[in-house]
Amino acid sequence: MAQGNRMDRVAGLVQTTLADILLKEAEDKRFNMVTITSVSLAKDMSSAKVFVSVWDDDQSTETVVALNKAAAYLRYALAQSKIEIRVIPQLKFVYDDSTVRGNRISSLLNQALKNTKLDDNE
Repeated sequence: MAQGNRMDRVAGLVQTTLADILLKEAEDKRFNMVTITSVSLAKDMSSAKVFVSVWDDDQSTETVVALNKAAAYLRYALAQSKIEIRVIPQLKFVYDDSTVRGNRISSLLNQALKNTKLDDNE
C-alpha cells in the first residue's frame, strides 16, 4: 500500500512539474495547448506514460509526435526542476481521447433528451 501511495505522489509531482515546464519553458507554441490528464509510472519508476489531451483535436497527432521528439529535453528540464527523485523517468507521451469521447457521449445524450421532449409534446 505504501509503495502505491508513493507512486501516486511521484506521478502527481511529475504531472504538475511537466505541465509547468510545458507552459512556461517550451518554445513550441503547440505545447501551450496541451493538458496533461495523467501520468502512469512503471513499477521501478524508470519510465512514465504521460497522457495528454490537445485543445485542437486536428493537431493532436502531430502535437504528440512533437512531444515525443522533445521527450529528452523535457526529461532534462524535469531533472533540473525542484523535483527530488533519484531516477527521472523516461517519458512517453500518449494521446488521451477520453475528453473527446466524453463530449461525444454528452452531445448524444443531449440530442436523445431533446428528441424525447419533442415526442412527449406531440
